Amino acid sequence: METTLFPHIFLFFLLTTTASPEYTRPDPRPLVLRQHDRPDSDPQQVHISLAGKDNYIRVSWITTDKKVQPIVEYGKSPGKYDTSATGESTSYRYFLYSSGEIHHVRIGPLEPSTTYYYRCGGHGPEFSFRTPPLAFPVEFAVAGDLGQTQWTESTLAHIGARDYDVLLLPGDLSYADTNQPLWDSFGRLVEPYASTRPWMVTHGNHEVETFPLVYPQGFMAYNARWRMPYGESKSTSNLYYSFDVAGAHVIMLGSYTGFDVDSEQYRWLSADVAGIDRARTPWVFVLVHAPWYNSNLAHRGEGESMRAAMEEVLYKARVDVVFAGHVHAYERFTRVYDNKADECGPVHVTIGDGGNREGLAMMFENPSPSISLYNEASFGHGRLRLFNSTHAQWSWHRNNDDNSIMADQIWLQSLSSSKACKGTSTKSRNDEL
Repeated sequence: METTLFPHIFLFFLLTTTASPEYTRPDPRPLVLRQHDRPDSDPQQVHISLAGKDNYIRVSWITTDKKVQPIVEYGKSPGKYDTSATGESTSYRYFLYSSGEIHHVRIGPLEPSTTYYYRCGGHGPEFSFRTPPLAFPVEFAVAGDLGQTQWTESTLAHIGARDYDVLLLPGDLSYADTNQPLWDSFGRLVEPYASTRPWMVTHGNHEVETFPLVYPQGFMAYNARWRMPYGESKSTSNLYYSFDVAGAHVIMLGSYTGFDVDSEQYRWLSADVAGIDRARTPWVFVLVHAPWYNSNLAHRGEGESMRAAMEEVLYKARVDVVFAGHVHAYERFTRVYDNKADECGPVHVTIGDGGNREGLAMMFENPSPSISLYNEASFGHGRLRLFNSTHAQWSWHRNNDDNSIMADQIWLQSLSSSKACKGTSTKSRNDEL
């Protein structure tokens, strides 16, 4: 069950929480376009990601000057770089658009919970980041469907106003939709945040960017710009991968690449969950883009075929929470499996409310299905704080103009610590939670 810290009165509060009736939904806000204002040799669109065990970090950036070398100098004191690493550079063309030089450099091994100062390509400003902790507590910020509007700016400011260790993004980053300069603008918008903490992302429908005959495979910009640790997790595709941080194993799945039982992604997922050591990573989380459970009237059933193919794998692996985006609203379900409440299934959370240009998905089923415990059409972000191997707190924070208001909060007990869910094949249903 989701909490053992408080008595049944607290569980009753969780089950009856609904959106604030007095809250006025926000209006759409315009796009925010960031221009490059540094010399051509200086780094832009700097972001970092986790890149394997021992706190390796991948530093990614773009330069207009294609002669800049993929080198990162770094150290523990400002302006003092006692270590350096080299990586690789790439670029791509999309019709008449030519990208800058895209650099990826893997640095490490690094010490946990340590601030490092770094410079990219031997030019430009100094950046800094802090590595995640080796053990609990650890905190994730979670935001989906960001885009680049004034509401995105608000979400990012609220995320940055409170410390966290890693950001998780369940798809739909730039909303470029083949307009490639918007990828550049998005990279500049998120750089103040993505250059200081690891951003771990998976793709959404807005990253596909296929064009018949010319670009049939899709994901050209996404794969070139946002390199994730797929090789380090024995995946053959940047579209799905996994990583460990502190006591959590996080699996990033692809909603828009093959996922049926005969697919490479399915085979990789089966092998990945089989290798999880719950003594070392007692928490397991999954991110997808299209939600498997959804009571909003938008995007109904779009995640159903993936759910039918993969849900049993996650259930047997005792995944704790599945985060999704796509629907531009917030919704939290109880622990669920096969469309019914199940104390050994994952909590499902839709958090596609980062600030995208398409606005909010306002309409939910009325009445809500019994497995949906909270829903609200508002922009915002989430926080997942793991206190120890058994208990964590999830909270959702609504954007309310210049303030961030915590509107939903629950305690979670890890399924690895649940006596009722110790087996990996026994189904146990609980219609209350």
